[in-house]
Amino acid sequence: MRHSSGFLLALTAMLATAGGSAALATPTSRIKDIVNIENVRPNQLVGYGLVVGLQGTGDRTRNIPFTEETIQSMLERMGVNIRGVRMQTQNVAAVSVIATLPPFARSGSTIDVQIGAMGDATSLQGGTLLVTSLRGLDGEIYAVAQGPVAVSGFRAQGAAATVTRGVSTSARIAGGAIVEREVPFALKSARTLKLALKNPDFTTAYRIAGAVNQRIAGAAEVLDPATVELTPPAGFGGSVVDLVARVEDVPIDIDQPARVVINEATGTVVMGADVRVSPVAIAQGGLTISVTETPVASQPGPLSNGTTQVLPRTRIDVDDGSGRSLGVLQGSTSLVSLVSGLNAFGVSPRDLITVLQALRTAGALQADIEVQ
Repeated sequence: MRHSSGFLLALTAMLATAGGSAALATPTSRIKDIVNIENVRPNQLVGYGLVVGLQGTGDRTRNIPFTEETIQSMLERMGVNIRGVRMQTQNVAAVSVIATLPPFARSGSTIDVQIGAMGDATSLQGGTLLVTSLRGLDGEIYAVAQGPVAVSGFRAQGAAATVTRGVSTSARIAGGAIVEREVPFALKSARTLKLALKNPDFTTAYRIAGAVNQRIAGAAEVLDPATVELTPPAGFGGSVVDLVARVEDVPIDIDQPARVVINEATGTVVMGADVRVSPVAIAQGGLTISVTETPVASQPGPLSNGTTQVLPRTRIDVDDGSGRSLGVLQGSTSLVSLVSGLNAFGVSPRDLITVLQALRTAGALQADIEVQ
């Protein structure tokens, strides 16, 4: 990748013109969108069951012994004894069943369940999940799932070709589980309630407390950058639930830390608008390494007992382009302006990642870099 001297002048002028002085709009969100309420959270449920009605795409019981044992146990509970009988059915699959119990879910309400094959079943298409209990980490049953499964993928196989689209061994049942037990939590009797910031920040926590106190004096206090405590003040005339309902729609200007996230595997760079770059000169040299394999077949001589040999032949070309100056930043500018200038002149994401890491090492990038 080569750039002319015109690139240097144009990029420098672009950065000097931008200067990073343009005011960026501060993101605004409601309190309810940037915090979680203490103890108001979902719970994970898990279960083990059987999917029946498959067209020969289920588990092979000779290879998956736990499927056979589960079928035997189920039939015994129904009064059918098949102990000692070798089953050869492939219409049944052992599956894991998972679900998320939302906060304040009441008995009789329904939740979605996700199903995944545990054995060597090739497809769950057309199957039906038999009644399966879903348990929490405490071992108690909180929901019961059953119903026909919906598979988004498919698999078709012939004598010489196979076509697969999506994942046919994973399925879902919308509203397939009925809540049997509620998670006890007396929110209305609580005297205080804590708001946990999804992205902890001192400035944002201070703004939340200030906005709440402006609406209801003395109702909020900052405990740490991740927690704001709400307490109904004297004479409020309501519970903590009423307090949350009155302040959760208050708009807040969110303050974000300067951070650059780099994914070297995909060449993705995500940066905040407040990331700044101090005065610095940038130079980069292009390096291209080309490796070409051209194996050669060596034939034995006539009437010899030799064999044909394949001899490797490798050619390596190295193109080290002369260093090129990508620009000189004459003042503190935004990283957005720098990246825009680099992209305008064809700098690839890989080269951009190298430049950003070098800026951070030089101390010119005023942000934290997170490499994934």
